[in-house]
Amino acid sequence: MTRADLINSLIARYRDIPPSQIDKSVREIFEQMIETLSQGERIEIRGFGSFEVRLREPRIAHNPKTGERVDLPARKVVHFKPGVELRNRVNS
Repeated sequence: MTRADLINSLIARYRDIPPSQIDKSVREIFEQMIETLSQGERIEIRGFGSFEVRLREPRIAHNPKTGERVDLPARKVVHFKPGVELRNRVNS
């Protein structure tokens, strides 16, 4: 599902809310999530899961096409851990 698909789904479900307001709301939610994660803070949405920034250590990788060694520097990555409700619904 893309952001546009999500917005269109919400527009179809909530016909009494103007589409422009739904679009603005969804974009603002994602913007706030990005801002929070970029500050190194954790996001927890009960029943859905949590997002946190983790440090990935530097490592040596290989280019699969050429086999050449590539030194990858340390970097921050976003990690998602699904909540119990999400995990249960996906696995049912």
